[in-house]
Formats: sequence, structure tokens, C-alpha cells
Amino acid sequence: MTRRLYALLPLSLLLLLAGCGNPVNKPIDPSSGVWDRYFVGPLSATIDWFAHLLWGQYGLAILVVTIIIRFLILPLTLKQYRSSKRMQELQPELKKLKDKYKDDVKKQQEETMKLFQKHGVNPLAGCFPLIVQMPILIALYNAIMRNHDIKEHSFLWMQLGTPDHFYILPLLAAITTWLQQKMMSSQMNAQMQSLMFIFPVLIFVMSMNFASALPLYWVYSNLFTVVQSYFIYGGFPNKGGQSK
Repeated sequence: MTRRLYALLPLSLLLLLAGCGNPVNKPIDPSSGVWDRYFVGPLSATIDWFAHLLWGQYGLAILVVTIIIRFLILPLTLKQYRSSKRMQELQPELKKLKDKYKDDVKKQQEETMKLFQKHGVNPLAGCFPLIVQMPILIALYNAIMRNHDIKEHSFLWMQLGTPDHFYILPLLAAITTWLQQKMMSSQMNAQMQSLMFIFPVLIFVMSMNFASALPLYWVYSNLFTVVQSYFIYGGFPNKGGQSK
């Protein structure tokens, strides 16, 4: 079940972001509802504030906001890491249960849940950081598309309010997505590792269609994850998938 949820998250994110396309031309109005007041408005204002401090560079402002967001969810990431380590330690016992109750799926599920509860393992813990980031990404998409200053601002070779027609940014987003998954491969089972080539393709396609500021956030976030994983998992993974 956990693997299925994890696999569906990028597609769900794509659909959710696409569903937010209707109000992109509507100005941000904090009095119009909870979404603008507590999510889109504050995020847009935060990006504006940092851009003002950083010589009007919205690309740098997005970098700062990315770092802040990632540090805010760092406790969840650490919890995910501890849970995945416990899950790895339980693999021999899970295999025994699977073999013992191979003809009784219901009993196998019951005993598996008891095992998780006994050792304090949450099989869905790996999804939490992604789930938490989803509304942030949707709010960021709205903040970008509905903030006139961001839409009209350029950074390096890109116009932040439009897709990168040179496809450099989508390619960087895809490569950094693959790289951050590679860094975490030691914590993945064989089925999850097989998805490592699907997620970058999804990110590439999504980045081709969204305003450049959003895949720029993904690139920053992926690079943060690479550095974070280096320290959490103890270095770069070797060919066997284990960190050095």
C-alpha cells in the first residue's frame, strides 16, 4: 500500500497543480478566502520581501524560500529516515510472516500491523514529507502565477512566469530528481528503485508546462535533498546501493 501511495504522489501533484490553473489570472485577494489569506498571500509576500533584500532577484528569493521550507519539514524527514531504518530491520520478520500466512492474506495483514505497532513503525511515514509539500507547491504555483512581479521577472536565461522553451530547466529538474533519488536508493526496496526512472520523466514533462519559477523550486529542493541525504545516510551510495 505504501509503495502504491508513493508511486501515485507525483501524478496526484500533477493533477492538483493542473486543477489550480483556473484562477491563475486572478489577483491575490487575502479577503477572498482562507486559501489566499493564509497560503498564497503570505507566500507571495515572503518571496517579494526576500527579492527586495536580494537586489530584486526573484530567482534568489525562491532559493531562500526553498531552504526555509525544507528546514521546516526537516523534522518530518528525520522521522521518515528513522522509520525506514526500522522497516529495514523488520524485513526478516516480515518475510517470515509472509511465508507463514501465505494462504491467509487477512491474517498476514493483521500480524504485519501488530508487528509495526510493536516496534513503533508507521508504514506511511515515508509519504508524509511529500504530502506536506503538496499544498506548499500548489500555493507556490499560485503565488508565482498570480504575482505580477514574479511573472515579469527574468533570472539567468529564463522568464520566471513562463515555461523554459530551451528545456534547460526541465532537464535540470529531471536530472536533480534522479540524483536525489539515487542518494536515497539505499533506503529503497527493489520495487521502489525501479520507479527511479519514472519520476524524473514525470518531473521533466511537468516542468515543460509550468512557469519556470516552479521547476526552479524543484531544482533547489532536489539539491537540498542531495546534501541532506549525504549527511543523513552517510555519504554517496556505492554500486550495491549502500551508502559509503
